[in-house]
Amino acid sequence: MEYTSLYRRFRPQRFAEIRGQEHVVAALCNAVREGRVQHAYLLSGPRGTGKTTAARILAKALNCVAPVDGEPCCQCEPCLAVETGTSFDLHELDAASNNKVDDMRDLLGKVALGTPGRTKVYLLDEVHMLTSGAENALLKTLEEPPEHVVFVLATTEPHKVVETIRSRTQHLELSLLSAETLGSLVADVVAEACLEVDEEGMAHAVRAARGSARDALSALDRVLAGGVTTDETTVADLLTALAEGDSGAALGALAAGIGRGREPRVIGEALLGALREAFLVAMGVPPSQLADADRDRAKAFADRVGPATITGALETLGLALVAMRRAPDPRVDLEVALVRLTSSGSSGGGDLAAIEALTRRIEKLEKALAEAGPPKATSSVPPPHPPAPSASGPAARARATLAGKAATPPPVPVPEPAGTSSDRESTSVQDHESVPPGDLPNRDDLVLAWGDDLIDMLPKKARARFSAARFVAVQDGSAVMALPNEAHRRRCVELVGDVESALATRFGVPVPVVLTVDDTQGSSGKKMSPAKPVSGGAADVDYEVVDPDQLVDADASDGSAVEKLTQAFPGASLVDPT
Repeated sequence: MEYTSLYRRFRPQRFAEIRGQEHVVAALCNAVREGRVQHAYLLSGPRGTGKTTAARILAKALNCVAPVDGEPCCQCEPCLAVETGTSFDLHELDAASNNKVDDMRDLLGKVALGTPGRTKVYLLDEVHMLTSGAENALLKTLEEPPEHVVFVLATTEPHKVVETIRSRTQHLELSLLSAETLGSLVADVVAEACLEVDEEGMAHAVRAARGSARDALSALDRVLAGGVTTDETTVADLLTALAEGDSGAALGALAAGIGRGREPRVIGEALLGALREAFLVAMGVPPSQLADADRDRAKAFADRVGPATITGALETLGLALVAMRRAPDPRVDLEVALVRLTSSGSSGGGDLAAIEALTRRIEKLEKALAEAGPPKATSSVPPPHPPAPSASGPAARARATLAGKAATPPPVPVPEPAGTSSDRESTSVQDHESVPPGDLPNRDDLVLAWGDDLIDMLPKKARARFSAARFVAVQDGSAVMALPNEAHRRRCVELVGDVESALATRFGVPVPVVLTVDDTQGSSGKKMSPAKPVSGGAADVDYEVVDPDQLVDADASDGSAVEKLTQAFPGASLVDPT
């Protein structure tokens, strides 16, 4: 006698026998009982959850001679014909292999033909596999089929079904079954079929099903045949290695699993599924279809590592599985991913990662200190005495003129109205000067903070302009910042507030900033000009102070300025000698 697989022998024949899909059963059974059956249904859900079974029961109920409360009697000729697959009222079409326009035209050409029963049901399985032309050919008939025709579309990927088809159907979604429902199903099948299966075998069937009723009965068939090859130790060993941060143990567990005949990708997917289960358990939402043994394993792993570690492992392993598709040797990608996970895990790997991060930070600080250089000391050697000025000549006349201008009192500045920028600037300066010098950070602290992360706290515009700046001293209650040249200093004046805000945030006290020009960065070798307070105004003018006593007479042999101009421009004539 030919053996029939368990999932075919125990396929539900009534709506009430479908397990775990109460919402779908209620919708279809009520529609049949109250005469409100739609012209088209779309049944979607994972494999083995009852999509085709529900469509066949609907066809039986619509053509049953004596339906009872929306359920088929399963004894009349139309019901028996559907069960044996010889009914002319149910037409099943695999859209995966009949997905072209000609196939759909052939089907639609027979839609209007009559059948022995009251309703003609078309079941299109895997409807998302239809080509674009076949979908368009189906639209009109699907929207307005003959009165005696009902379409039932089934798919595992409803998002791939075009919106124009979904809008013409009533969409019913089937879900995965819980572990308790699958356990009840397996126990009932074992009892009804008088099978000799122990508790471990039934638990294996539930664990292998992952929420699918058909997969549970198929796994039960394998248990009966004695061909069960449980390789739970590989995933368990890998989880233990990840928790302990042991790269050698992880690679050894992977090699043992491959040696038992499992593909690297299969092992990676199994480990990814176990990590997902542990993550959901750690978040307090374990999957309902998770078996007790898997739930205990996930909880034990989640207790040893944190959710952040599990999340990082999921990302790393997911990228490795994507890379394995095109890799010449998939084992390499999986091995590299395992080494990364165990090297940055929660035990030894975490310390290594922290040490590496600290080392990089120290190197960055040392580089910033080397670029800043040592603080410049003020020389105590007095400058050389200038030569004695001449008592006669143009220089003497210039000294007399400058002395007369110096004796003239400077003009009295006109006070600005209240609330102007000058008032705000003076107030800001007063506030800055009120900060005790002892509360300010020293130069080394400023250099370290600037090289560490202080410059990254500035806005993008300020960060670009102050990229060449450096702290050179802390004097008179202000931090002195040097810039390469005077033009650069003027451009930075308007953004000095951003630097002061960042310093106040970093050190907890207001730190006034004075911008200065550092001529030592150029090629002239001049000394750094004295610090100038930043006023922020657009009309700042730098006046050069000239000592009349330092003026000297020009060399008479060089000729006058008029003679030099005449030599520079041949043919020029002197118009006004005065």
